[in-house]
Amino acid sequence: MNGAHFDGRVEKRLPTSVPVYLASLEEPRSRERTLTENVSSRGVRVISQRFWQSGEESLITPLTGEFRQVGRVIYCLPTAGDRFCVGVEFSDRTVKWGEHSSD
Repeated sequence: MNGAHFDGRVEKRLPTSVPVYLASLEEPRSRERTLTENVSSRGVRVISQRFWQSGEESLITPLTGEFRQVGRVIYCLPTAGDRFCVGVEFSDRTVKWGEHSSD
């Protein structure tokens, strides 16, 4: 890692489309089915139909059978077609996304 973390991000993000359910911790039953854009062991970028506030807590449940993850929204950016790119950070644990679990 030789001291090169530019914006605080040290983890390599992999462009991976993983089907997930995305929900607010405050309303876990009103979830949406969506896809990730990229993943790392400490966070994920997902596409959402709604705007998320920075700091809002989210619940991400992969459809591939991994455990659901609680994360904190770091950013929410509008994209084409009235959708949003949402960056979520997992604070309490690292996550292995299916294909990385070889160790």
